[in-house]
Amino acid sequence: MLSSPVQQDGTAEKLRLTALIGVLGVVYGDIGTSPLYALQTCLSYFTGSHLVPEDVLGVLSLITWALILTVTLKYVIFIMRADNNGEGGTLSLMALASRVARSERTRVAAGLVGIVGAGLFFGDGVITPAISILSAVEGIEVVAPNLNELVLPIAIAVIAGLFIIQRHGTAAVGRAFGPVMAVWFLSLGALGLSQIIYHPSVFVALNPYFGVSFIVRHDRMAFLVLGAVVLAVTGAEALYADMSHFGRRPIRISWVFFLLPCLLLNYYGQGALVIANPATATNPFYKLAPHVLQVPLILLATLATVIASQAVISGAFSVSRMCVQLGLLPRMEIRHTSETEQGQIYVPQINTILAIGVLLLVLTFRSSANLASAYGIAVTGTFLCDNTLAAFVYRRQFGWSRLATISVFGLIGVVDLAFFSANSLKIVEGGWVPLAIGLSIILIMTTWRRGRSLILARWMQDSLPLSTFLARLPQSRIVRVPGTAVFMTGNLDFVPNALLHNLKHNKVLHEQVFFVTVRNLDGPQAAPGERARVEEASPGIYKVALYYGFMESPNIPRALESLNGQGIEFKAMQTSYFLGRETVVPASVPKLRFIRRWLFLFMARNALTPTEFFRIPSDRVVELGVRIAV
Repeated sequence: MLSSPVQQDGTAEKLRLTALIGVLGVVYGDIGTSPLYALQTCLSYFTGSHLVPEDVLGVLSLITWALILTVTLKYVIFIMRADNNGEGGTLSLMALASRVARSERTRVAAGLVGIVGAGLFFGDGVITPAISILSAVEGIEVVAPNLNELVLPIAIAVIAGLFIIQRHGTAAVGRAFGPVMAVWFLSLGALGLSQIIYHPSVFVALNPYFGVSFIVRHDRMAFLVLGAVVLAVTGAEALYADMSHFGRRPIRISWVFFLLPCLLLNYYGQGALVIANPATATNPFYKLAPHVLQVPLILLATLATVIASQAVISGAFSVSRMCVQLGLLPRMEIRHTSETEQGQIYVPQINTILAIGVLLLVLTFRSSANLASAYGIAVTGTFLCDNTLAAFVYRRQFGWSRLATISVFGLIGVVDLAFFSANSLKIVEGGWVPLAIGLSIILIMTTWRRGRSLILARWMQDSLPLSTFLARLPQSRIVRVPGTAVFMTGNLDFVPNALLHNLKHNKVLHEQVFFVTVRNLDGPQAAPGERARVEEASPGIYKVALYYGFMESPNIPRALESLNGQGIEFKAMQTSYFLGRETVVPASVPKLRFIRRWLFLFMARNALTPTEFFRIPSDRVVELGVRIAV
């Protein structure tokens, strides 16, 4: 029975409303909690000096135009248009740029920019939960200054609980994220409006003149303040990274018509409060609320920061899986926490590393004000990487002229570079933390990619071409036995070492043989019907290429069972899987330097086994050892 137009419109309206609410909980958690500390950090540079209204208006103007230029113009209008089959994020942009590159040098450069962006993203992922949760719990100092010693223990308890519950998945909690964040953003707007009513003249800060005037008057201090203004736009990259979950339209609508107005109202309300009473500059956010509402506001802020942190942690899990699929990280355990939502995953190793990193930061810096110095480098570095890749994509894929590309992305790049330069001054004060994390991740990724390329080159050098093997097969005396054998291989043009070892020791070949390789796509998912491509190389011997996007986790048995639909009989219960168990050892003349060689050997020994990663039944696997020197 067909639905009436009214019913269809009602369903569509419900879906749109659901998407808009969902966006609030997943996409805007990070940028939505910035009012807790952004303006406070900017004004902290004036501690001990006379804070005049022109200075407050100047800071508000800089925050306003940072939100307009970086978030609205750069991400919402331009970069979100450059999607990779609906997927966003730095790695998606890297894959898109690599696809349209016209030379190998350009492709390598795009890959390096993407790796740097991904490394800095992990740095951001460690700092965001620490500074967000600390800034929320610090509201206790406003309500009851004598309880300030409880801030650190409570923050640690909240952070520990947040990481402990990750293994249970976010499906149940996720349904509550949107409504809670909707209440949070409405509270932001209402609190700001309650002060603006008494000082509506604060809206003159919408004029960029006040921001320019502030920079001219304060010179070097203005440069330092610019590094703190970045705190207002942290999380802007999430608009692009989470685009696949909701699409462009809900993200754009919710930002322009709801998020941006609420954020500006709150910032301007804080500014109006500080202009009226400069003493409130120490914590203008919580002092916006009447005393009776401060405790509920602390609870709501803590919940909002947990949600913001959850979004960053989930993003780190997704980026980790992308890196594994793109060959930038070793195989890791990836648990799917939902039977219906593919994107809901849990990566135990990443969760443990993030938890340790966040707790160490909290114990080391002990306050959100101290952590603010460490926050900007990773964010602004990611901004620069995204802008560089987007400019290339617009030039090559969208056919923009050189003048148009430079006019748009050159202007945005100048803003990003100013933010990055301002934050580079904080390296000694704490900016080294995300830089160290990012550089460590970059070293790990480049080492793993280089090591795997050396192993592949060595394997191809020592392997027998498949065409030669098949040509000799009819004249050989190899016995064919009943059953199906699956040999995993990195290249379908060469005989897997596991097969050669099996022939050497067992001297038999199964009646049905599948040579299977897994190939990673530039897109997030394989198209329907394009998962497997099969070629019969010889009677009973098949070459199978399985394609997976960087947002998918391979499942070899399930993919091979789908071959029955292509007329190829595959009996799962009569199948044995033959894998070569690689033992990587140092070569007599190593091609990796000492530190990188040690790092690669460590990762190779601790990588998840192919059996677990490809979800192959362990009781049907035969592993044959192979030693490879690098």
